[in-house]
Amino acid sequence: TVKPPVETVEVSPPETPLIPPEKERAPSEKVTPPLEVEERKEVEKQKEEEIEVEVSREEKEEEGKGELKRRPEEALERKAPERRFSIKTIFSPLTTITESIRKRKRRTTALEEVGPPLVKPKRVPRTLKEELPPADWRVLKEYEVRGGVAMIRIYLDPETSNYIYWVIEPPLSDVEKDNLKRLKDLLQVSLPYSLEAVEEERREKFLLEHLDKVMEDYRIKMSENSLEKVRYYIVRDFLGFNKIDPIMHDPHVEDISCDGPGIPIYLYHRDYGSIKTNVAFPTDEELDGFVVSLAQKCRKTISVANPILDATLPNGSRLNATYGREVTTRGSSFTIRKFREEPLTVVDLVENNTMSADMAAHFWLAVQYGESMIFAGGTASGKTSTMNAISIFIPPSSKIISIEDTREVNLPHENWIAGITRGGAEAERPGDIGMYDLLRAALRQRPEYVIVGEVRGKETMTMFQAMATGHTTYSTMHADSVKSIVYRLENPPIGIPRVLIQALNLVAIHKQLKVKEKRVRRITELVEIIDIEPTTLEIVTNQVFRWNPRTDTFVYGGHSNLYEKIMDMEDLSRDEVLEERDRRAEIISWMVKNGVRKFWDVARVVGEYYEDPHRTLSIIEKNPEVEGNPLEVFERAAEKGRKEHLKAKSVAA
Repeated sequence: TVKPPVETVEVSPPETPLIPPEKERAPSEKVTPPLEVEERKEVEKQKEEEIEVEVSREEKEEEGKGELKRRPEEALERKAPERRFSIKTIFSPLTTITESIRKRKRRTTALEEVGPPLVKPKRVPRTLKEELPPADWRVLKEYEVRGGVAMIRIYLDPETSNYIYWVIEPPLSDVEKDNLKRLKDLLQVSLPYSLEAVEEERREKFLLEHLDKVMEDYRIKMSENSLEKVRYYIVRDFLGFNKIDPIMHDPHVEDISCDGPGIPIYLYHRDYGSIKTNVAFPTDEELDGFVVSLAQKCRKTISVANPILDATLPNGSRLNATYGREVTTRGSSFTIRKFREEPLTVVDLVENNTMSADMAAHFWLAVQYGESMIFAGGTASGKTSTMNAISIFIPPSSKIISIEDTREVNLPHENWIAGITRGGAEAERPGDIGMYDLLRAALRQRPEYVIVGEVRGKETMTMFQAMATGHTTYSTMHADSVKSIVYRLENPPIGIPRVLIQALNLVAIHKQLKVKEKRVRRITELVEIIDIEPTTLEIVTNQVFRWNPRTDTFVYGGHSNLYEKIMDMEDLSRDEVLEERDRRAEIISWMVKNGVRKFWDVARVVGEYYEDPHRTLSIIEKNPEVEGNPLEVFERAAEKGRKEHLKAKSVAA
């Protein structure tokens, strides 16, 4: 009788005897299976491993040999002679892995699956990502993202005439997928602290250095090509946005929308509009986990108790998400309104024909002379982009306070307080700070310009009171005409008296339209609020500019109340005011022609004009078309002009 070295494993008696009748042992003796003896001898030789194996032996109907079976309680595993790390240890709870790391030295192993999972995860029908595009699909556009690691292709399906947005990432073999999964599990338990605690500039370097250390400790080896692909997916999933990371890095994408598990993600492309992608989250578990990770990136929480989230991602993009099937019956969902890394400037709007150079110059004068404005339009019509772009005309030294529920406004000014709500715009729960609270606090800080992200509730009354007391205020609103703006302002939940509406000076109506089969944004009307008719109480308006759809141009109405205001303030004639508008339009056209469209570059030219208009105009007239970097030429000429001015001033003194 062979006695086990560690402990005896009792087995249920088999129906067919394992030992011939002539060699049967006494009933009191315990039988140790031969296979167990061999395995325990291996354990003796390799003292690094402490593995407890429980087996149950059953008779095979034909051969009469026993085999190891997976028990319902836990996955059983057979110890191979060369294996150092078992599948049970890898996929056991994190505490077990941590304890195993302390107990024994790890070595490279091959992974082996032990039977099917007890609960088969819910699978969705095959999606676009799992197949190659049909051969008859035509490639309309192709470009790289993420530094060339990933690629985007826009296909046209000839049967449906629909566009398809196709994400192409480095393909992984089965071995590479196994290595990636194992490394991700090891990184999750071995990282010394959260990546959020590391400076943003050092996070990727820190993560890759720790990845190399884990591979060295566990003696995981792979080819250079495989290593590069694994590194890409590690960075993508730990620091990026998982499957939608290439889409988030696509500058042509404005919105990203996921309607539920197993449903292809849709996005809004600047050139092709709303199109379907080949990316999807196949299971509820995967999508739920991704939505939770998005909330964590925003330093917020989302759960079954609070299944709706409005937040701002670290890159400035707006996030709206729902969790589970509590409020969205198809499962978790999310919509991301991407934040441009380089904000649109007024030069971009003129270049895209959202407005004309003359309209931009009119906005410039309106900003300088304290006109309060509302930018109205439908969803994604460009309201906030225009408000942010014309805010660059605010004089550099002015005090600005912005109030938003999700951060969108981006200004180059130093004297700027950026306020954001806590817990939502309406402040419904204890501890929440809404837009109304922020606006009341802002008026005590003596601002010259107040920017309110969007008005929709009781904060609107406070905003109009601020207008009436002389604070220049800008805001956005969902409305498609001046009449609809007045209707929304006068009725609940806002309820502003009509007499207070005349504190508003200018309204810009935005629309998203199709011009020559291309979706574009246009400011269709620029309307002034003049007064209220005393007898009929109707609001008197003046259309300063209007968009001509036939020619896709903007037409000046011939009169502006703003110009009369400037004439009175500056003691100028009408022609002199129009000449000033034309000079500013010339500066904007010069920036468009020479490609001066970056945010800080436009701010630099505008600031120079406020400092010395004549010097700025002189530089533009001498350099109508600049070769090379136009801003460098402009700054050199401006510096030279400053020195000459100081020299002339000192000589005169």
